[in-house]
Amino acid sequence: MIIIIFFILHWYISLFSQTFFLHRYSAHRMFTMNKTWEKFFYLILYISQGSSYLTPRAYGILHRMHHAYSDTEKDPHSPHHNKNVFTMMWKTRKIYNDIVDNNSNAESGFKKNLPEWELIDKIGEMGISRILWALIYIAFYITFATQWWMFLLLPVHFLMSPVHGAIVNWFGHKIGYSNFKNGDESKNTLPVDFLMLGELFQNNHHKYASRANFGVKKFEFDPVFPFIKIFSFFRIIKMEKL
Repeated sequence: MIIIIFFILHWYISLFSQTFFLHRYSAHRMFTMNKTWEKFFYLILYISQGSSYLTPRAYGILHRMHHAYSDTEKDPHSPHHNKNVFTMMWKTRKIYNDIVDNNSNAESGFKKNLPEWELIDKIGEMGISRILWALIYIAFYITFATQWWMFLLLPVHFLMSPVHGAIVNWFGHKIGYSNFKNGDESKNTLPVDFLMLGELFQNNHHKYASRANFGVKKFEFDPVFPFIKIFSFFRIIKMEKL
């Protein structure tokens, strides 16, 4: 049970950091926060993503490219221009690395108003940091695993962020229903969205990219939006409309 609880906690805390801080804040600026809270969530992001840490600046640029070129050949992660989910992940990783190394030809508009903490970004991108986090996961499993099959979960820990991204971008643009005609293939994959904290309401999100609540219909529940309302109430974040 300890291993399963650890896996679930890592999955959802990492995913929350990705959707709240990387996606809704860094890429879309759906709300604002002061520098103290920004650094707090920056640290949570690094700790929760661990070996698969993504810098907010690079993620923000990559995601803005995805919206601008959704499901075209210039989309960094469209399932409609990749043979399978693994080739899509590899392509996305290459573009991400180019952005991190400042070798990207991304438009200047994609690079504006992005959070940066040079120290954490540098540490998070270091190979030694990724290896140390991987060793921590392995040590935890050696200590608490009671069945051999539990070790099969380790690769997901190592690649947690790319796994989340692959699920959202592959299934969210291939399987489900559409509320809006957006000129792309974005879908709402409602039956499994509880696994992805609202991220699989892709069709809704591509229609209203700056809307903090990814659910639109009455039956569409975005699990992260209540946290956003709570954070706003306690003035951790600031937004004009809820």
